[in-house]
Amino acid sequence: MRAPFQFLVSAILAQRGYLFPWSPVALALGIGIYFALRFEPPDWVFWTCAGASVPILLLQRRFGAVGGPLVALLALASLGFALAGGKARLISAPVIEYRYYGPIQGRVVGMDRSSSDALRITLDQVVLSRMDPGLSPRRVRVSLHGDQFMSPAPGDVVMMTGHLSPPSGPVEPGGFDFQRHAWFLRLGAVGYTRTPMVLWQRAEHGQRVFRLRMDLSRQVQELLPGERGAFAAAVMTGDRSGMGQETLQALRDTNLAHLLAISGLHMGLVAGFVFAALRVVMLLVPYPRHYWPIKKLAAGAALIAASGYLLLSGGSVATQRAFVMAAVALVAVMLDRRALSLRSVAMAALVILMWQPQALLSPGFQMSFAATTALVAVFERLSAWQVHREIPRWLMPFVSLLVSSAVAGAATGPVGMAHFNQISQYGLLANLLAVPVMGLIVVPMAVLSALLMPIGYEWIALWVMGLGLDWILGVANTVAQWSGAIRPVVAPQAGVLPFLAFGGLVSCLWQGRGRLTGAAIMVFAAVFWITSTRPHILIADSGGLVGGWIDGHRVLSRPKGARFVAESWLENDGQAGTQAEAASLWPNAVTGGISKAEFAGIEVIHAKGKRAAATVHSCAENQWVVSDKVLDLTGPCQVFTPDELRQTGSVALIVTKNGPQRVTARDLSGVRLWHPQWQ
Repeated sequence: MRAPFQFLVSAILAQRGYLFPWSPVALALGIGIYFALRFEPPDWVFWTCAGASVPILLLQRRFGAVGGPLVALLALASLGFALAGGKARLISAPVIEYRYYGPIQGRVVGMDRSSSDALRITLDQVVLSRMDPGLSPRRVRVSLHGDQFMSPAPGDVVMMTGHLSPPSGPVEPGGFDFQRHAWFLRLGAVGYTRTPMVLWQRAEHGQRVFRLRMDLSRQVQELLPGERGAFAAAVMTGDRSGMGQETLQALRDTNLAHLLAISGLHMGLVAGFVFAALRVVMLLVPYPRHYWPIKKLAAGAALIAASGYLLLSGGSVATQRAFVMAAVALVAVMLDRRALSLRSVAMAALVILMWQPQALLSPGFQMSFAATTALVAVFERLSAWQVHREIPRWLMPFVSLLVSSAVAGAATGPVGMAHFNQISQYGLLANLLAVPVMGLIVVPMAVLSALLMPIGYEWIALWVMGLGLDWILGVANTVAQWSGAIRPVVAPQAGVLPFLAFGGLVSCLWQGRGRLTGAAIMVFAAVFWITSTRPHILIADSGGLVGGWIDGHRVLSRPKGARFVAESWLENDGQAGTQAEAASLWPNAVTGGISKAEFAGIEVIHAKGKRAAATVHSCAENQWVVSDKVLDLTGPCQVFTPDELRQTGSVALIVTKNGPQRVTARDLSGVRLWHPQWQ
């Protein structure tokens, strides 16, 4: 026991001065533990964790050079656990428990586009027919289908007749939990309307920032019509409601979608352009050049510009992270300190995780911090090795671009693959062709156009900006058409991504040869990912779709309906193709709405619709009977109807070494605040 203890003491002492970047890792550990639980802890647990962690953090130095860091890490994990649980309770809001059809009234507080390319609005101050105001959802999100004769404006109170339903659970056990996501957005219902929306009351006050964003977006799109105008609006205001699905898909397929998200690249370019431009202008005037602290004044102006950009952007997690990073760097310049380091990255992560603990689970947070941490760590080490002295100065910008693109791609690649189930084979090339244009033309012209708007000459800068956007869109559309541009990837099992992240953090943050341990952890996680197996049977939580596994391919019981579920299953399988193509592989013909097939020794009978359900009267022990309607049958089989599935969520049959095992979404997710139908 003495040797391992001495090794631990030596390892911690060797990291003295480099432990602060591990603070957000410990905080994230506590947050992750809260979300991984399968039950909801009582309130006193969170109060205890919060109350114990704060004094321990304040007194951690009294525990010594070795005990202090260990105690601080445990206290931060305890604080993260309390923050996550507290936030989940603080934002609690009603969720409807049934399907609703009728009048919907609310104030427009958000606009984007759905996966079907329909305009989608988010409403607050919701009023529903025959529903107690105290039980009405705090927010609802409605997709606008059919002919719409008006365009909603921020803050408008609108009315429509539409369908609403509770946020749905995971499409398969262990999958993405939209109910949890909606809970933290305070979305109590989602739905659609096919009837024209009508204006009840024009916006008179409130939603000023949202209105400013949308007014600027509309003005930009009027001067730059088409997709490049929508792209410009997304870059300047964060409004993507004008982007078409084909353009978005091309950007995703070429790994250029990050150019739409207002993140570190955009915030850094805006702050850097303002900093450099103002500094050059002041250097040209003799008096400021000799008597003013030009560098500090330029940093202050850049901080103001970054703050305004954050305000206009809508404040996504990536933008918040970028702003905190930029603010830390600019304040460091004003205080004559080092501007960029792993400490500033850690500070940004701490601020965001304390403010929005749920951000830890979002792809934006994970990809943003993965790229930033890797870039800072790599360039710090390259600087320490003085690699730049071996490279001609004229070649440095090209080498920096190549290295940064490769490092950021390698860091964010596994995260993107895990969340979006695809890899862009030509993403590095597309970024090398597009990112310089973004930095040299698009973002500087965006800043210049904002400065020229008060005098009415913004069209000049926007015209130049449009040329750069045409190039980026051309690169995306061209590269996306190349053969093998994307390759589907199988969804990893639950522990893969955390292990990959921890291995990467060890490689970036640990000092000394111990960082090689991080590479070993990542290799282990990669092997675990490669050997992942997919369920042999999948049942949607509505009972409307069944998926089987035959010879390494997913087969589906229906060619239409439950489109989102079907697409999600195929993506998680790493399988290209459409729902209709997967349905064509179903081994038996569908007769009278009845689909039958055998998977892993179990015969599945899927009865779709009332007529089909009425024909199923009995079943055998080795059969699973699935229907989206109530069944009246006898027999020892497993039955899955909406009533049963409402309690269990989606269902999967997984074949293990011990034989077939039935797993439900509730088994893996447990009963949490955001699962009202399971309580």
